[in-house]
This record gives sequence, C-alpha cells and structure tokens, in this order.
Amino acid sequence: MELNRHSRTITQDMTLPGAQAMLYAIGLNEHDLKKAQVGIASTGFEGNSCNMHLNALATQVKQAVWDQELVGLIFNTIGVSDGMSNGTEGMRYSLVSREVIADSIETICGAQYYDALIAVVGCDKNMPGALMAMGRLNRPSIMIYGGTIAGGHWKGKELNIVSAFEALGEKLANKLSDEDYLGIIQNSCPGAGACGGMYTANTMASAIEALGMALPYSSSNPALSKEKTNECIEAAKAMHLLLEKDLKPRDIMTFDAFENALTIVMALGGSTNAVIHLIAMAKSAGVKITQEDFQRISDKTPLLADLKPSGKYLMGDLHKVGGTPAVMKYLLENKYLHGDCITVTGKTVAENLKEIPSLDFEKQNVIYPVEKAIKKTGHIQILYGNLASKGAVAKNTGKEGEKFRGTARVFNGEFELVDGIRSGKIKEGDVVVIRYVGPKGAPGMPEMLKPTSLIMGAGLGKNVALITDGRFSGGTHGFVVGHITPEAFDGGLLALIEDGDWIEIDIKKHQLNLLVEEKVLVIRRSRYVAPTLKVKSGVLYKYAKQVKTAVDGCVTDED
Repeated sequence: MELNRHSRTITQDMTLPGAQAMLYAIGLNEHDLKKAQVGIASTGFEGNSCNMHLNALATQVKQAVWDQELVGLIFNTIGVSDGMSNGTEGMRYSLVSREVIADSIETICGAQYYDALIAVVGCDKNMPGALMAMGRLNRPSIMIYGGTIAGGHWKGKELNIVSAFEALGEKLANKLSDEDYLGIIQNSCPGAGACGGMYTANTMASAIEALGMALPYSSSNPALSKEKTNECIEAAKAMHLLLEKDLKPRDIMTFDAFENALTIVMALGGSTNAVIHLIAMAKSAGVKITQEDFQRISDKTPLLADLKPSGKYLMGDLHKVGGTPAVMKYLLENKYLHGDCITVTGKTVAENLKEIPSLDFEKQNVIYPVEKAIKKTGHIQILYGNLASKGAVAKNTGKEGEKFRGTARVFNGEFELVDGIRSGKIKEGDVVVIRYVGPKGAPGMPEMLKPTSLIMGAGLGKNVALITDGRFSGGTHGFVVGHITPEAFDGGLLALIEDGDWIEIDIKKHQLNLLVEEKVLVIRRSRYVAPTLKVKSGVLYKYAKQVKTAVDGCVTDED
C-alpha cells in the first residue's frame, strides 16, 4: 500500500539534488528513498533520572521502525528537570522548555519533511511540548512515555522525589537528624524514570493515553521494564498503520478526546499543571478547551485513585493492578468516557479496552469504586473573586478542608518565603502569598514545590494556606491555590496585598477574595509602583514578551 508521504518532495524531486545527496551520505539507498521517513524525537539527556534512559529507548524505536520498512531517523530536543531546578532560579526555565520543545520538534520535522513523528519523552514539560508540535504539524504521530521510576526506601519508609523536598522542611524544623536527611536524599530516586506519584509527568502521560495519542499502558508501564521495550516495538507497528490510514493528530485530538483526558486527570487526582498544558495542547490542534471545561468535568467526575501526593500509592502500584487501561475501562463502563474516539492504534477507545481485564476491587486498594470514591467530585477547582478576576486553580482532595480564612503573610518570590520559614515568620492561620512568580513576573511561572514542601515538613501543612500567581508541582499537597490571573506583574490585586490583610478561600463557592475595603485598595493602587521586567535578554526575555496568561495556557504563538 502506498503510504502518505511528505518526504517524497526531497527524495524524488529532481530539483533537490542537495537533499538527495545528503540522504545518500547518511547511508540511505535508492530503495530507502522510496520509504516514508519517521522522525524520532528524543528528549534524552544524561542529567536527570527522568530522561537518562530515553536515548536508549529511541534507539529501540528506530530499529523497530526500520523493521516496518520505514526510515527511522533520530533527532534530539531539550529537556529540563523539574525535580532538580525546583527551588532555584533555574525553575524559571521549566515551563519555557515546553515551548522550546514544541518549537524545535516542529522546526526539524517541518524543515526535513518527515512524514511522521514518534516522540520519546520523560519529564513534565516534554510531553505537552511534544503534543503541541504534533498538533501543529498534523502528521501521523505517537508519543512514547519514558515511564515511571521505582519507589525508593530508607529505614522501612517508602520514598519518592517529594520526600527529599519535605525532608528539608523537617530538617529546618529540627525534626530530622543529619543521618536520616542524607539517607532520604540518597535513596529517594533509585534509578531511571519520571517521578513516581501522580505528579505532573504521570498526570500528563495518563491524560495523553486517554486522549488517544499514546498506546494503551504507555503511561503506567515502568521505565525499566520489558513492557516498555515492547511498547517501543508496538509503536513502530502502529506508525505503519497510521501512515496507511493517513490518520493524523487532529483526527484524534478532538473535543471529546480532550474530555476523556480531563476525566482521567480528575479520576486519578492529577496535577494542576494539566490545566495549562491541556489548554495549550488543544489550541495546537484547533480545539478550544477552557478552565470552565475543567470545572465542568470536575463537577461530575469522582476522585478514585489513592495516589501520592495526597494518597498512599505510586504509579508502579497502579501498574501492578492493571494500569491506566484498567482505570479507563472502569470509567467507560460507568459512562464517564467517550468510547467512540479514535486512537493511535487505529481503533476506538472502546475497542482498545474491550479485552482489558477489569479492576478487582476485592484485591486492590489503589483505585476505589465510584460508590466509595475518595471524593465524589474532582479535586481540581477553578476559583474567581477579586483576587482572581480571570480565574485561579485550586487542588482540593477534601482532606484539606473546603474553606480557609486567614491573615496574609506576603513574600515577593519563594526565596523570601524560605527565609520566612527559617525565621519563624509563618504562623498557624496564615495565608502565605507568593507573588511576582507568574508567567511574566518571574518570568517563566516556576513551581512552588519547595515552599509547599517546606511548609509540610515544618508541620504547618494543615494550618496554613498558600496562594500564588506561580504554579505548583504535581507533588504539591495542602490547601493551595495557584495560576492566579491577572498575575501581580500585570497589576493584579495580588500586588496590593499587605501583611495582616484578611483573605478568604471558599472552594464550594469557587471564591478567592481579599477582604479589604475598596477605598483602602484605591489608596494602595495610587501608591503602587509597577516592577520592571527582571530580565533584559535571552530566552526568558522573549518568553516574557510573548507569553499569554495562565488562563490561556501560557502559549507563546498567539497574538
């Protein structure tokens, strides 16, 4: 069967001898030039556990692609380790890396005329970046998730990356010995793979599997497993089928498919980062997803997974009881998913799940049945009010309570807050405010994992709320509200808060309000001096000048 091919332009057009000569130079022959070319994008690099094994997986994919009588050509793009950059100035580059990944994949596939794309990705921003490129290019595409890391252990305690951050809070509060602190740090990440809980990497991998852009089990197959190797082989077979059918991302990434993705995020207790990432991914495919869609899906989807950070288990535990497909099958049986959405297998969601074993609620406690749901509705809640006139995102599993009223403790950036914890400035009943860390203000909208982990480690997690125009790691838990829009740098009311002001957060009413009289705010506004941009050149400068708000997905390719 003749495969749909973009690369025919450079392989058969006699007016492009230079391109043909270079393809001969890399080892292709005349027979190869008649084959479809598949670009294999790897975000592999040696600097972190999430991505350290991806180049090896890409090599396996390449061999499998050639075995399908296709030309597989590996290229690399960047990755940024959130776990390593959190709590540093480097975290400003994390969300920016999503755009760099999307732009670079689009650039090379567009310039090289690749017929199709397989992306092998690991850490948080790798996945939405790759999917955004797929939506823009709209050529047959598959994502392969690098897989989750195994859990760590120290003195009988199960560990993961968040354990390391919370250990620092315990140490600062003199609740942890030097020996145990070092032991936790050295044993939290035992090898290759992305962070083990339902943090952003596993959230996005699960969402993209539900979206239909990854093979079944991709999100729950462990990084170092026979299943992940087999997935690389099966992806090549699926790619051949996609090329035959000319089945492209925009055929798969429909509104209903995005509803499936939102549903799995709610059922599994996924990261709040899913909000900006799925909005951005949808835009790349010409689909409109808004914060209101998240609230609508949250209102009707129960939280079923007892997964970290707020629960007990890791992604590896979900793998053992049936993985993401088992959860999807249960959701489909209970009419929470659209079963007729087409996927990269060439089959519908319902067809993919038909032979999947059902969850056994008598033998596992990772996933709860609907009638015993951890929370009857979703944990992601969209708030409005005078502090968030365009919206904010809260993560509330029900364990934190649904209302918090306290006095503001204001910090212009997370480093001020770290000093505040050390000095004992934060007290029970405070609403911690971290501002000027939004998309433009930071710039780069860094995650506030270190502050929330320090608060938890210091034993204040149940008695303190935190609000910010920054983001939260998927590993964050506690009474937290992020993505506040408009951000402080854009003149949002967040910029006018002073220590001692009363702030009220009401999850049920979807409200986030500063309880200060308007006449006082008018005076403060008249005295307010807007800050200047913190950078003057480079990628952060370009990002600050181009980025849209969190409500708009923090995209950089819109007017």
